[in-house]
Amino acid sequence: MDRIAVLIPCYNESRTIKKVVEDFKRVLPEAVIYVYDNNSTDGTDVIAREAGAIVRYEYKQGKGNVIRRMFRDIDAECYVITDGDDTYPAEAAPGMIAKVFERNADMVVGDRLSSTYFSENKRAFHNFGNTLVRKCINLLFGADIKDMMTGYRAFNYMFVKSFPVLSKGFEIETEMSIHAADKNMQVENVVIEYRDRPEGSVSKLNTFSDGFRVLRTIARMYQTYQPMNFFGLLAGILAALSVAFMIPIIIDYTRTGLVPHFPTLIVCGFSMLAAMQSFFSGLILKTIGQKNRQDFEIELQAIRMRKEQLLGD
Repeated sequence: MDRIAVLIPCYNESRTIKKVVEDFKRVLPEAVIYVYDNNSTDGTDVIAREAGAIVRYEYKQGKGNVIRRMFRDIDAECYVITDGDDTYPAEAAPGMIAKVFERNADMVVGDRLSSTYFSENKRAFHNFGNTLVRKCINLLFGADIKDMMTGYRAFNYMFVKSFPVLSKGFEIETEMSIHAADKNMQVENVVIEYRDRPEGSVSKLNTFSDGFRVLRTIARMYQTYQPMNFFGLLAGILAALSVAFMIPIIIDYTRTGLVPHFPTLIVCGFSMLAAMQSFFSGLILKTIGQKNRQDFEIELQAIRMRKEQLLGD
């Protein structure tokens, strides 16, 4: 088991990967540097290997797929994950690692948004999207994470081995944040300096399509992790619509003794039934979720025992 593992997912980062590897080797000489190449065609893997990194491969395209492979393959007491585009300073890593070892943090977030991100990042929609996602998740999940989509994070062994990676692409960072908030894990924020990509280095993130995937991930995970709130809101909307359209029918009936709008009455009835079904679905799923949280705490104990066994070996 490594004490510190630096994980760098890469796709066509030949212009910057050498500097990233060398910076982390200089700042963290005791760490093992892993570069996972994701079908690069520009020789990223060769440059990374020459710079001193251990190079491995993930052939399923997408950052989420790469991180899934990394988390499965590597055992370490502390993990640092960063991008290969040289936008995150290696000098911030020791402070993040200290949070893991000294404060027992499960996840440490490299917070760009509290420093230079908005001045360095020249893509206005990216700035807006990061702010929107941060506010949405903190509001919906009761969290206080300063930067939801940063690619610079540190984790302990417990987080990495208990995190179910479901996302395939860039929405993986959002999934990590929601998982930490839902499972009541200790999250620390470390303000870091952010620098935009150097000239000639191209971002793989598509502002609109990947932004839509992130928002869809938030909605999907809100349904999964907060089912009572999600289905309760849906039940409330359906019940309100049913009552609103039912009122005129009741008024007509009390005045004339007739029901002139039978189709509306039928739709109102089905809408109310759907509202009741939605409410009880949320209630059942909430109970299942509570049982899953209990099972998760037991699973953490098993992971801790595996860690101690690895350290003993």
